[in-house]
Amino acid sequence: MKSDNVIKWALFLALCLIWGSSFKLMEESASIINPQRLAALRIFSAAAVFLPFALFHIGSIPREKLGLVALNGIIGNLLPAFLFAYALNDPAITGPMGGILNALTPLSVVLIAIAFYKDRVAIHKLIGIGIGLIGLILLTLLPVIRDHAEMTMARLLPTLCILSATILYGINVNLVGHKLQGIEPIRLATVSLGLMIIPTTACLFYFDFFSLPFQDTDVQMAIWKGSGLGIAGSAIATVIFYSLLQRAGGLFASLVTYGIPVVAVIIGWLDHITIDPIQIVCLGIILSGVYLVNKKA
Repeated sequence: MKSDNVIKWALFLALCLIWGSSFKLMEESASIINPQRLAALRIFSAAAVFLPFALFHIGSIPREKLGLVALNGIIGNLLPAFLFAYALNDPAITGPMGGILNALTPLSVVLIAIAFYKDRVAIHKLIGIGIGLIGLILLTLLPVIRDHAEMTMARLLPTLCILSATILYGINVNLVGHKLQGIEPIRLATVSLGLMIIPTTACLFYFDFFSLPFQDTDVQMAIWKGSGLGIAGSAIATVIFYSLLQRAGGLFASLVTYGIPVVAVIIGWLDHITIDPIQIVCLGIILSGVYLVNKKA
């Protein structure tokens, strides 16, 4: 029993560290090889790792659901990767800021369930969504209020990109829960990511990835980081998450939501990134909303 607890917490900490550090890696790499190339490289690397497993498992996926499985890979991995890479290439969105905004994902899951699947939701979850949105608004308005600047689309766009990514995650979680629940999670993960080898290969050519100056050491480092994001942050982390889900259940696994932004903020602090105390307050407000959303009646 004790060894099981050790394994659960080890998996939990590994996930928090992998996903929490990914924002810093995206921030550093996107400025070198540009966001489009970074996103394509990230998901291509994950797809390449999962491709052998995808070929093995694809026969077990019902043919009529293959389209939904591919959609799972697109909205759950491919599009969010582009949105995050674009946002974190903006100086206004630091790694810690990206981690804080990513914490809105559970709120998006509940909102999508209400809006499109007519799920009945307890009143405390609705209150949690409201609290989380207050944290988001404060976090978005903070630089405008502080700099006495106008709220322009250019200022809003990076935040809207991350918000859109969390909404895509929300759509994806509901897609899996309502349309793909009969497929074993590890098979779904390997096949959906493995299928992304096709669009990401096309993206690498379209965005002229192979025209990069590969002899440049900065470019080499950015490519290593981008590949690591895909292999560790998308492929390996997915396996770890499903292992944690099977060992500890959904409630314990959902606690990762709280750990990711904390790790992102700590890494930013260690990297001497200025972290506004009000940002920490906003994180606390958002996580309070997430707590209510995750709380059972």
